[in-house]
Amino acid sequence: MKKTAAAEPLKEFEPEFVAGLKHIFEEMITFNQVLGLRITTITPERVSGTIAMRPELVGSPNRLHGGVISACLDALGGLAVMAAIGARHMDEAPAQRLHRFGKLGTIDLRIDYLRPGIGENFELHAEVLRLGSRVATTRMEFRSADGKLLSTGAGAYIVS
Repeated sequence: MKKTAAAEPLKEFEPEFVAGLKHIFEEMITFNQVLGLRITTITPERVSGTIAMRPELVGSPNRLHGGVISACLDALGGLAVMAAIGARHMDEAPAQRLHRFGKLGTIDLRIDYLRPGIGENFELHAEVLRLGSRVATTRMEFRSADGKLLSTGAGAYIVS
């Protein structure tokens, strides 16, 4: 019987790389500050974040504005691409990998609103489906604090 090698798990990111990505995402991208986006998890396979409801983000009474949901999913999809690029170049120093994101940009975004964004806190998750040499595709989720799926997203990002 032929043995097949099990897929080698991806390495975890160094704390320096995670801190650098958090700094870029939460502090250097001003719009993410306006949204109140916070990163909770960064791994090579998946990123997660949170956002809290605030009066400035309300669309219809007591509901998060759809544009806020869309912007959050887009931002987290971009972060997932950053993590995937970082994972692809683990042979480089963390500081060197953090300079690879200058040309990253959204080229296509689809959001499906499944339920209204009602609640005090929300969770976001994103993963890269394919990282090519020029384009990455992602899948994103926007959930209520109790885990109910509120919106989904699919994005394409230029990476070259």
